[in-house]
Amino acid sequence: MSFRFTAHALEEIARRGLDRVTIEQVLKAPAQKLAGRSGRLVYQSRVHFPEGEFLVRVIVDQGTEPPAVVTAYRTSRIAKYWRQP
Repeated sequence: MSFRFTAHALEEIARRGLDRVTIEQVLKAPAQKLAGRSGRLVYQSRVHFPEGEFLVRVIVDQGTEPPAVVTAYRTSRIAKYWRQP
């Protein structure tokens, strides 16, 4: 599936020091896909960075064609967002 990146998403990805390759890897093979607000989906995976393991969360609006990446961020608060099967 292909995704388009909104201008806001690209700004936030750059501001947060993430790279597009990492975001695309999460989109291609997310460890989890969760329902988000307003019908959006959250694609998330645990990713190792030099500072340690973080959860990378990518928020996607499925109501557009192709689906739009709205924003993305990493968090160390893995337990808060990770869902056990």
